[in-house]
Amino acid sequence: MADETFPGWHGTTIIGVRKGGEVVVAGDGQVSLGQTVIKGSARKVRRLSPGGYDVVAGFAGSTADAFTLLERLEAKLEATPGQLQRASVELAKDWRTDKYLQKLEAMLIVTDGKDLYVITGAGDVLEPEHDIAAIGSGGNFALAAARGLMETERSAEEIARRAMEIASDICVYTNGNLTVEKIGG
Repeated sequence: MADETFPGWHGTTIIGVRKGGEVVVAGDGQVSLGQTVIKGSARKVRRLSPGGYDVVAGFAGSTADAFTLLERLEAKLEATPGQLQRASVELAKDWRTDKYLQKLEAMLIVTDGKDLYVITGAGDVLEPEHDIAAIGSGGNFALAAARGLMETERSAEEIARRAMEIASDICVYTNGNLTVEKIGG
Protein backbone atom coordinates (compact mmCIF):
# COMPACT_ATOMS: atom_id res chain seq x y z
CA MET A 1 0.00 0.00 0.00
CA ALA A 2 1.27 3.48 -0.84
CA ASP A 3 2.36 5.83 1.90
CA GLU A 4 -0.53 8.27 2.05
CA THR A 5 1.36 10.56 4.44
CA PHE A 6 3.40 11.83 1.52
CA PRO A 7 1.25 12.27 -1.58
CA GLY A 8 3.81 14.67 -3.11
CA TRP A 9 5.70 11.83 -4.84
CA HIS A 10 2.81 11.71 -7.29
CA GLY A 11 3.40 15.24 -8.39
CA THR A 12 5.72 15.41 -11.34
CA THR A 13 7.94 14.11 -14.09
CA ILE A 14 11.44 15.47 -14.69
CA ILE A 15 13.78 14.30 -17.45
CA GLY A 16 17.37 15.14 -18.34
CA VAL A 17 18.70 14.30 -21.82
CA ARG A 18 22.29 14.71 -23.04
CA LYS A 19 22.91 14.52 -26.79
CA GLY A 20 24.97 16.35 -29.40
CA GLY A 21 26.82 18.61 -26.98
CA GLU A 22 23.72 19.86 -25.20
CA VAL A 23 21.91 18.83 -22.03
CA VAL A 24 18.23 19.57 -21.53
CA VAL A 25 16.22 19.26 -18.34
CA ALA A 26 12.44 19.37 -18.74
CA GLY A 27 9.67 19.13 -16.18
CA ASP A 28 5.92 19.31 -16.15
CA GLY A 29 3.97 21.91 -14.20
CA GLN A 30 1.44 19.83 -12.30
CA VAL A 31 1.36 19.88 -8.52
CA SER A 32 -0.93 17.27 -7.03
CA LEU A 33 -1.98 16.69 -3.44
CA GLY A 34 -3.33 13.19 -3.28
CA GLN A 35 -5.81 12.91 -6.13
CA THR A 36 -6.35 16.65 -6.49
CA VAL A 37 -4.51 18.91 -8.92
CA ILE A 38 -3.50 21.98 -6.92
CA LYS A 39 -1.61 23.86 -9.64
CA GLY A 40 -0.86 23.22 -13.30
CA SER A 41 1.90 25.74 -13.97
CA ALA A 42 4.61 25.20 -11.36
CA ARG A 43 8.29 25.64 -12.35
CA LYS A 44 10.13 22.54 -11.17
CA VAL A 45 13.15 23.13 -13.39
CA ARG A 46 15.43 25.99 -12.40
CA ARG A 47 18.66 27.57 -13.57
CA LEU A 48 21.14 28.23 -10.78
CA SER A 49 24.08 30.56 -11.37
CA PRO A 50 26.30 30.58 -8.30
CA GLY A 51 29.31 32.74 -9.09
CA GLY A 52 28.38 32.88 -12.79
CA TYR A 53 28.60 29.08 -13.12
CA ASP A 54 25.46 27.76 -14.88
CA VAL A 55 23.70 24.71 -13.45
CA VAL A 56 20.21 23.48 -14.27
CA ALA A 57 18.28 21.52 -11.65
CA GLY A 58 14.91 19.80 -11.76
CA PHE A 59 13.13 18.37 -8.74
CA ALA A 60 10.46 15.82 -7.91
CA GLY A 61 8.82 15.47 -4.52
CA SER A 62 7.86 17.97 -1.89
CA THR A 63 8.30 21.52 -3.18
CA ALA A 64 9.44 23.01 0.13
CA ASP A 65 11.93 20.17 0.58
CA ALA A 66 13.22 20.58 -2.97
CA PHE A 67 13.74 24.34 -2.47
CA THR A 68 15.72 23.60 0.69
CA LEU A 69 17.90 21.17 -1.28
CA LEU A 70 18.36 23.64 -4.15
CA GLU A 71 19.53 26.30 -1.68
CA ARG A 72 21.98 23.81 -0.17
CA LEU A 73 23.21 22.79 -3.63
CA GLU A 74 23.73 26.42 -4.57
CA ALA A 75 25.79 26.95 -1.41
CA LYS A 76 27.88 23.86 -2.21
CA LEU A 77 28.44 25.14 -5.74
CA GLU A 78 29.56 28.53 -4.41
CA ALA A 79 32.05 26.73 -2.15
CA THR A 80 33.35 24.55 -5.03
CA PRO A 81 32.94 26.66 -8.19
CA GLY A 82 32.86 24.69 -11.42
CA GLN A 83 32.79 21.33 -9.61
CA LEU A 84 29.27 19.95 -9.95
CA GLN A 85 30.26 16.41 -9.03
CA ARG A 86 31.97 17.49 -5.81
CA ALA A 87 29.08 19.79 -4.85
CA SER A 88 26.57 17.01 -5.58
CA VAL A 89 28.48 14.46 -3.49
CA GLU A 90 28.76 16.94 -0.60
CA LEU A 91 25.01 17.64 -0.77
CA ALA A 92 24.19 13.92 -0.87
CA LYS A 93 26.46 13.27 2.15
CA ASP A 94 24.79 16.05 4.14
CA TRP A 95 21.34 14.89 3.06
CA ARG A 96 22.03 11.34 4.21
CA THR A 97 23.66 12.18 7.53
CA ASP A 98 21.99 15.39 8.78
CA LYS A 99 18.94 14.64 10.98
CA TYR A 100 16.99 17.60 9.58
CA LEU A 101 17.83 16.91 5.93
CA GLN A 102 17.09 13.17 6.28
CA LYS A 103 13.40 14.00 6.53
CA LEU A 104 13.37 15.81 3.18
CA GLU A 105 11.45 13.92 0.51
CA ALA A 106 12.56 14.93 -2.95
CA MET A 107 14.96 13.95 -5.74
CA LEU A 108 17.05 16.16 -8.00
CA ILE A 109 18.39 16.00 -11.54
CA VAL A 110 21.31 18.41 -12.00
CA THR A 111 23.58 19.31 -14.90
CA ASP A 112 26.23 21.83 -15.81
CA GLY A 113 26.09 20.98 -19.50
CA LYS A 114 28.91 18.49 -19.15
CA ASP A 115 27.83 16.21 -16.30
CA LEU A 116 24.32 14.89 -15.57
CA TYR A 117 23.40 13.48 -12.14
CA VAL A 118 20.46 12.24 -10.10
CA ILE A 119 20.83 13.08 -6.41
CA THR A 120 18.81 11.19 -3.79
CA GLY A 121 18.33 11.33 -0.04
CA ALA A 122 19.90 7.88 0.27
CA GLY A 123 23.27 9.47 -0.43
CA ASP A 124 23.30 8.58 -4.11
CA VAL A 125 24.84 10.68 -6.85
CA LEU A 126 23.98 8.68 -9.95
CA GLU A 127 25.29 9.29 -13.44
CA PRO A 128 22.63 7.83 -15.75
CA GLU A 129 23.25 5.27 -18.45
CA HIS A 130 22.38 6.13 -22.04
CA ASP A 131 22.60 9.88 -21.28
CA ILE A 132 19.05 10.05 -19.90
CA ALA A 133 17.85 10.58 -16.32
CA ALA A 134 14.21 10.68 -15.26
CA ILE A 135 12.52 10.99 -11.87
CA GLY A 136 9.03 11.41 -10.48
CA SER A 137 5.78 9.58 -10.96
CA GLY A 138 6.02 9.60 -14.76
CA GLY A 139 9.80 9.21 -14.82
CA ASN A 140 9.84 5.64 -16.08
CA PHE A 141 7.44 6.50 -18.92
CA ALA A 142 9.57 9.48 -19.96
CA LEU A 143 12.76 7.43 -19.64
CA ALA A 144 11.43 4.65 -21.87
CA ALA A 145 10.20 7.12 -24.48
CA ALA A 146 13.50 9.02 -24.52
CA ARG A 147 15.51 5.80 -24.81
CA GLY A 148 13.50 4.91 -27.90
CA LEU A 149 14.09 8.36 -29.40
CA MET A 150 17.85 8.59 -28.81
CA GLU A 151 18.66 6.72 -32.05
CA THR A 152 16.75 9.29 -34.12
CA GLU A 153 18.05 12.56 -35.57
CA ARG A 154 16.15 14.54 -32.93
CA SER A 155 18.00 16.98 -30.68
CA ALA A 156 18.18 16.59 -26.91
CA GLU A 157 15.43 19.20 -26.53
CA GLU A 158 13.17 17.50 -29.07
CA ILE A 159 13.68 14.14 -27.33
CA ALA A 160 12.94 15.62 -23.89
CA ARG A 161 9.81 17.39 -25.13
CA ARG A 162 8.45 14.30 -26.90
CA ALA A 163 9.25 12.02 -23.95
CA MET A 164 7.43 14.41 -21.61
CA GLU A 165 4.46 14.50 -23.99
CA ILE A 166 4.27 10.70 -23.90
CA ALA A 167 4.63 10.61 -20.10
CA SER A 168 1.85 13.18 -19.68
CA ASP A 169 -0.45 11.03 -21.83
CA ILE A 170 0.13 8.05 -19.52
CA CYS A 171 0.74 9.41 -16.00
CA VAL A 172 -2.24 11.17 -14.39
CA TYR A 173 0.13 13.10 -12.10
CA THR A 174 1.96 14.70 -15.06
CA ASN A 175 0.69 17.45 -17.36
CA GLY A 176 1.94 18.90 -20.64
CA ASN A 177 2.80 22.35 -19.26
CA LEU A 178 6.59 22.17 -19.59
CA THR A 179 9.52 24.13 -18.28
CA VAL A 180 12.62 23.40 -20.38
CA GLU A 181 16.16 24.58 -19.67
CA LYS A 182 19.11 23.85 -21.95
CA ILE A 183 22.89 24.12 -21.51
CA GLY A 184 25.31 23.73 -24.40
CA GLY A 185 24.62 23.09 -28.06
